[in-house]
Amino acid sequence: MVAAVEPSLAEVRDYVALMKPRVMSLVVFTALVGMMVAPDRLHPVLGFAALLCIAVGAGAAGALNMWWDADIDAVMTRTACRPIPAGRVTQGEALAFGLTLAVGSVAVLGLVAGWLAAGLLAFTIVFYAVVYSMWLKRATSQNIVIGGAAGAVPPMIGWAAATGGLTVEPVLLFLIIFFWTPPHFWALSLWRSEDYARAGIPMLPVVSGVAETKRQILIHAALLAPVGVSPWLLGSAGLLYGVVATIAGAKMLWLSTRLWRADDAKATDRLAKKLFGFSLYYLFVLFAVLLVDHWVAPYVSAGLAAIGLGGVS
Repeated sequence: MVAAVEPSLAEVRDYVALMKPRVMSLVVFTALVGMMVAPDRLHPVLGFAALLCIAVGAGAAGALNMWWDADIDAVMTRTACRPIPAGRVTQGEALAFGLTLAVGSVAVLGLVAGWLAAGLLAFTIVFYAVVYSMWLKRATSQNIVIGGAAGAVPPMIGWAAATGGLTVEPVLLFLIIFFWTPPHFWALSLWRSEDYARAGIPMLPVVSGVAETKRQILIHAALLAPVGVSPWLLGSAGLLYGVVATIAGAKMLWLSTRLWRADDAKATDRLAKKLFGFSLYYLFVLFAVLLVDHWVAPYVSAGLAAIGLGGVS
């Protein structure tokens, strides 16, 4: 006798939650910037289709991550309400959903924008779902440092989709996100360390302690500051970007220094939350200003030059 199949309790919003929409929005934004600052242009319809594929690929990685991490999500306060531990989506449903999105997004992106972009998207999904989620996250306190490579690739995907190739400019954008990831997530882990310890995840504060985590945050912030300015220093961004990146990097370093000097748990939690919040603005502002620098600043400069020439004549 065949057992009756229980109807799924999942709603559309549960499948949306599996795709980690907040992470997806950051992926799409950085990929868009990579696409828009590239020297070649995709047709708007193809560009939209490419960004949709990148979004779906990011969602696939998120769904596969939640499928694999269902056991630890269930014991962490921050993640206990996710669709799988809450019982609204089964692990099998999440796995099938993630694999379908992954294969579909890579295949369509290859047809729409070329196989280099599709290959980079496939690498991102595999690296996040397999290398990071299945191995690094539970194996080493350096999980965020190495695993950050997955989240840093989207600007390269956008650039490759537009041009069919890669140059130093998208690599610089990759490096900005790569060096931004450790201080961003370690700041979060400082006030969530009990959650990670309960789940058995070897995050840096759990393994090496608060003092070492604060020291590593400061070191990585010091590395991030010049990397953030590098597009201007190497001539791929203008003065507007250089000024904003310098100020933002200095503030990131200042907040990290204050956190490093904090001498009690309450101050550490407060400053870690402040650094975490600012780090979100840091990345968004740098990429937004880079977009403005490439698309708006040249027209402003040309207008000012025209006014100046008119005044002379």
